Amino acid sequence: MSLTETSPAHSLPSLSLNAPSLRRRMASWLYECILLFAVAFLATWLFSTLGQMRSGIDPRRPLLITFLFVIFGIYFVWCWAHGQTLPMKTWNIRLVDSKGRAVTQGRALGRYVLSWLWFLPPLAAVAPFRLGAPEIFVIVAGWIAIWALLSRFHPQRQFWHDALAGTRLVTSLPLSR
Repeated sequence: MSLTETSPAHSLPSLSLNAPSLRRRMASWLYECILLFAVAFLATWLFSTLGQMRSGIDPRRPLLITFLFVIFGIYFVWCWAHGQTLPMKTWNIRLVDSKGRAVTQGRALGRYVLSWLWFLPPLAAVAPFRLGAPEIFVIVAGWIAIWALLSRFHPQRQFWHDALAGTRLVTSLPLSR
């Protein structure tokens, strides 16, 4: 056995490599959005306070968006490299690589970048049209529903960004409570 197979950080309890139901994955995803709202709120407050931003039309707004992208990346890469985020623990879902092993930080980073496929295509599509918030919401929500349902066409019922990143979501008890 290699060192990585016996290392406690890389050993996983027995788990099924079956994908959790779409309902459980989307419930976890929705819970994740609620937590990310809090993370975004705190990060924006910190950035705005330290940078003394006075309004939402501050010319440093692209820098704030980049800062949030990095903060979200740090959150997800760290959690995924350790197996689960809090919502994933709650819904008994774990992220593993395509062979069922723990995910490396590099693979978690690749998954983070690819996970933006949930949002970027609809946002890019609506950008030139100057639509209002309700129209943008409907288009983004529609794309999210389509993207989630496309997992039905994957042989192992995985989301397509997981297939591209070489990762998979599996049913598993939390690593810790």
